Amino acid sequence: MSTDISKGAAAKSMGKNGEHMVEIDDVYKAFEEKQVLEGVSCHIPAGKISVVMGPSGTGKSVLLRHIVGLLFPDRGDVRVAGKSVPNLSDDELLELRRNVGMLFQDGALFSSMNLYDNVAFPLRQHTKKSEGEIKDIVMQRLEEVGLADAVKKMPNELSGGMRKRAGFARALVLEPEILLFDEPDSGLDPVRTALLCDLIKEIQQKYKSTGIVISHDIKSCFNIGDHIILLHGGKVVDEGSKDELQRSENPFTQQFIKGAVEGPLGME
Repeated sequence: MSTDISKGAAAKSMGKNGEHMVEIDDVYKAFEEKQVLEGVSCHIPAGKISVVMGPSGTGKSVLLRHIVGLLFPDRGDVRVAGKSVPNLSDDELLELRRNVGMLFQDGALFSSMNLYDNVAFPLRQHTKKSEGEIKDIVMQRLEEVGLADAVKKMPNELSGGMRKRAGFARALVLEPEILLFDEPDSGLDPVRTALLCDLIKEIQQKYKSTGIVISHDIKSCFNIGDHIILLHGGKVVDEGSKDELQRSENPFTQQFIKGAVEGPLGME
């Protein structure tokens, strides 16, 4: 694969100004007769945390999966580090995915492996590192997420918050350029949500990665996000910094971020 997407080189090919890690250009996606994305266009700034928010069922997770080539658009294009994802070869897609760490809602741990082996799995699968090197990396990542004392625990022995942190540690072991979080705050109480958000910000700043977070929790979105993308009805209805969205005159934006009853968003 071209080194344009490889770690350390991606920033050199992010567009003319080197500002965008991901560019979504007029993307449409339907499943059978249900149109989920209807001409989505937005961008993900490099080296920052972007939050994609919106009501349930608006295509947030579908959009996320286009970025790593788990889904492909019916129309439009998705570019990561300047490269069109739908046009990548199988080998290039694999290399892209190695450079993307993804945290799913439940951590997506292997139930038959203890915590240590779960976090070590990507290193054993995708690198030729020795077990000594793997141990150093795994323990460093577990230390970063506060789980260094839980290496022998099985997933069913971990709380929901611990499983999310374990999934985060596993997402970090290959030092990806891009970190994707699919509703990381789902199922957590407000305190643990705030702690996880702080951890995501701390790790993103430490590794200078590009973070993309899917959420519909307004407090989390504005706590963690540098750049906000608001989806509704398969379209981007607003996009900008936190301050720009708070000042937005779009009635949908104001209703959504304030949780107001009155406005264009109803119960449908």
